[in-house]
Amino acid sequence: METSFTNPSDSQVRDLLKRIKRIAVVGLSTSEDRPSHGVAKSLIKFGYEVVPVNPGHDEILGFKSHSSLGQLPTGIDLVDVFRAPEHVPEIVDQCIALKMPALWLQEGVIHEQAAQRALDAGMFVVMDRCIYKEYKRLI
Repeated sequence: METSFTNPSDSQVRDLLKRIKRIAVVGLSTSEDRPSHGVAKSLIKFGYEVVPVNPGHDEILGFKSHSSLGQLPTGIDLVDVFRAPEHVPEIVDQCIALKMPALWLQEGVIHEQAAQRALDAGMFVVMDRCIYKEYKRLI
C-alpha cells in the first residue's frame, strides 16, 4: 500500500511542543542506558508531565506506570512511542479508539501506513524523529 506520509513543518512541531503538557511514553524503560529513559528524564526537565506506559513495571521515574494506553488517565496531549515498528499498528488503533490528539513515533519507529491512518483519523503525527532532539532544535 502506497502512502504519502509527510512529517509536519518545523513551525507546526514547535507549536505542538509549546502547547502540550502531558506525554504518555509507550515503552518507557527503567534502564538508564535505554533511549526512552533519557528522553523521558529530559522531557520532565523541560517541564512536561510524563506518564509511563509499560506493563512490566508499576513505577518508572517516580511515576505510576500504566499497563496499556486504555489504562491512562484523561488529559494526555501526546503519545510518544518507543516500541518496535511492528507494534505501531496496534498502538495507532488504541490511540484512534481513545481519541488521542497527537502521536510521536521516535527515531527508527517507522510504520508509514499506521502513521497515515493516525493522520487520517485527525491526529497530529510525527514519525522517525526524536522528541528530545526536536525540542532542543526548535524551542
